[in-house]
Amino acid sequence: MRKTVVINVVGLTPSLIGASTPALAEFQRRGRMAAIEPVIPAVTCSAQATYFTGVYPDRHGIVANGWYFRDECEVRFWRQSNKLVEAPKVWDMARARDSKFTCANLFGWYNMYSTADYSVTPRPMYPADGRKIPDVYSEPGGLRGELQARFGQFPLFHFWGPAASIESSQWIANAALYVDEKHDPTLTLIYLPHLDYNLQRLGPGDPRLARDLGEIDSQFEKLRGHYEARGARVLLISEYGIEPVSLPIHINRLLREKGLLRVREELGRELLDAGASAAFAVADHQIAHIYLNDPAQAGRVRSLVESLPGVDAVLDEAGKKEQRLGHPRSGELIAIAARGAWFTYYYWLDDRRAPDFARTVDIHRKPGYDPVELFLDPRLPAPKVTVGLKLAKKLLGFRYLMDVIPLDASLVKGSHGRPPASRAEGPLCVTSEIGLLDADSLPAGAICNLILNHLTKEI
Repeated sequence: MRKTVVINVVGLTPSLIGASTPALAEFQRRGRMAAIEPVIPAVTCSAQATYFTGVYPDRHGIVANGWYFRDECEVRFWRQSNKLVEAPKVWDMARARDSKFTCANLFGWYNMYSTADYSVTPRPMYPADGRKIPDVYSEPGGLRGELQARFGQFPLFHFWGPAASIESSQWIANAALYVDEKHDPTLTLIYLPHLDYNLQRLGPGDPRLARDLGEIDSQFEKLRGHYEARGARVLLISEYGIEPVSLPIHINRLLREKGLLRVREELGRELLDAGASAAFAVADHQIAHIYLNDPAQAGRVRSLVESLPGVDAVLDEAGKKEQRLGHPRSGELIAIAARGAWFTYYYWLDDRRAPDFARTVDIHRKPGYDPVELFLDPRLPAPKVTVGLKLAKKLLGFRYLMDVIPLDASLVKGSHGRPPASRAEGPLCVTSEIGLLDADSLPAGAICNLILNHLTKEI
């Protein structure tokens, strides 16, 4: 098999490649580029599962970044077990063709307990005293210590949250080089999330993005140069394009106002009571899965949601089947935002009653995706001082609550999930092997076969 690397630059679109990205522009010029027809929803977990299995959410089961676990009556986001992906992976297919094949998956999602030979993924430690300590999970287990001894503790707080920056993608790129030099895997999958941050904070038209584009361009060039020097075929992909947004849709607040969503009170705060609600939505960027514990409410709920400003469509069973989302994990209905709009998870009607985790970075406790976690609350008189004081409490061993995240959804300027307005604003793939890509556009499910062709086909 031919040595291959797949570099996933999240949020990269043809329209973003230009003067700020000389390495990417040169790679595109001498290679071959095609647009990717994105999976719906065009979000990280669904896109990666589709790329690496060749099938869609109705078969692999990854219907969003999170969903309602009906047997436990809990909404769960950002799970990590590879066993949740209900289809064979590209590395399994390659290994079936060649027993000597090996694969490294570096920070791709669902990367725990997989059949990849080498894997690294974020996995913080949560001691009983309430701290969150940056760390990773790896296979083999000793790789975790080797990487952090060489490159320092994984910069988790630069991977997501108000401090998210190039440091996390740089650490991942360095880890990839280390794994390649030590283990020389046949296939390496590398996830670089950097562009995701300011594209959501600022929106894709903001001139300040030039710095972010230059930073990720530098990491791409470092990786490309290394792998090409080792004779590897290089395939560049992205998962989605991010479009400008200005309209947050509070779908759960509507369902609550109509008596369909229930909460329970804990210490004066309100928690979504999913199992007791007749209907509630699991918001994920521009897609919202609507779950009905009372199926008799389907018609009413659909009419209510369709009446919300910013909702483009509501999929029923036929619509889900058409969009390849007809899986038991999907909601009974699925709402798709109109261009320029996105869904919040907010369900409280008074910010004073919001749960304490709403003002923190807490991706596992929130019953929906929350891009507002990328911001420090602008109402804080001195945000960095506030953060510093809370970190001082942490270092001194005191319990603390890092409640510095605002509850103002209007701060978010970019989102994704729905189909892009044009190919120039959607995901892409670019290959160094011109003879392996003979189309200007590929469905998301074809990426799996494209990777296999890079591994197996001679030109």
